[in-house]
Amino acid sequence: MASFWAWFWNERFWLPHNVTWADLADPAPGVEYPKAEHLFCAFPLAIALFVIRIMFERCVAGACARHLHIQSGVGRRAQPNAVLEKVFVSITKNPDSRHLDGLSKQLDWETRKVQRWFRHRRNQDKPSTHTKFCESMWRFTFYLCIFTYGFQFLWQCSWMWDTRHCWYGYPYQVLTPGLYRYYVIELAFYWSLMFSQFVDIKRKDFLIMFIHHLATVGLISFSYVNNMARVGSLIMCVHDSSDFLLEAAKVANYAKYQRLCDSLFIVFSVVFFITRLVIYPVWLLNSTLFESWDIIGPYPSWWLFNVLLLVLQLLHIIWFYLITRLALTAILRGKVASDVRSDIESSSDNESDPTTEVFHASKRENGTNGHCAASARTRAQNHSSW
Repeated sequence: MASFWAWFWNERFWLPHNVTWADLADPAPGVEYPKAEHLFCAFPLAIALFVIRIMFERCVAGACARHLHIQSGVGRRAQPNAVLEKVFVSITKNPDSRHLDGLSKQLDWETRKVQRWFRHRRNQDKPSTHTKFCESMWRFTFYLCIFTYGFQFLWQCSWMWDTRHCWYGYPYQVLTPGLYRYYVIELAFYWSLMFSQFVDIKRKDFLIMFIHHLATVGLISFSYVNNMARVGSLIMCVHDSSDFLLEAAKVANYAKYQRLCDSLFIVFSVVFFITRLVIYPVWLLNSTLFESWDIIGPYPSWWLFNVLLLVLQLLHIIWFYLITRLALTAILRGKVASDVRSDIESSSDNESDPTTEVFHASKRENGTNGHCAASARTRAQNHSSW
């Protein structure tokens, strides 16, 4: 194990030439540099955030949902049937024609009735509009608060106005209390999202979102440990700027304020374009690739960091293409398609799906950080959708 840790923390990978961990271990009195052990504080904070989320959703968001008359239950429930329940739990939730024919003969039901039972049973396991409203309201509140905090903190920092200050004196850059709090709170939030996935109702994108949160936690931790926290804080703030707008639009959609939802989605799309496709590459990638090369020069973890940031930019382009496609569809239909990673399925007897649109907006890849927001299927044309 000792040899593994010696290999993992190899100075030639993590630090610039002629810098060792010993150089950073004993700073001057009153000076602190980022250390890996600092990040352990994120675990108890993540648990605290998870508890706060539960209380917030039950009290604050729940009260808002009741005021807006958002129902807490799902639609029509499947009638109790031991045979079908056993098939649903043990064999398949989406029976093919062979299973449907066999069950139809066994129960003396029409095939369409068996299909309908499975559709209603699947819907029972999906979160209600009330649940999704409370979840989005919590995320909106957190994203707005962390963006406000981050922006106010960075407003006073020299590296916000001149990104070359992200690299002057690197890696001997003092860790300020404000920068530490910003990083640990962001990291704790994404740890809490990983925890909550195992107790929340499981959605179709469970594995995708789990991998996403894991990558986010890794990237935040990576940028902190090698003291790229200054540029990391700028990247977090740039990504935070559109997150709360997306959640606000979803809250408006669940509350059936369609015009507000559409307006917020348009604002989100514009902010996403400006921050992810203009500010991020022109301001931040320019700094991490070229300014840092001139000031500190490349080394192994520098290469890895920049490769990850370039991959993130590629994802931004893909996500914006999907957002644009959704926006064009919304303009043609006069409304925005619905967020249904796990929405209620169509209840038409012929089992035909409504027109399908995909929306995968971004979510943290942060130290760097990108945001992801779920695929969408529209409801019938006379229903409002996200």
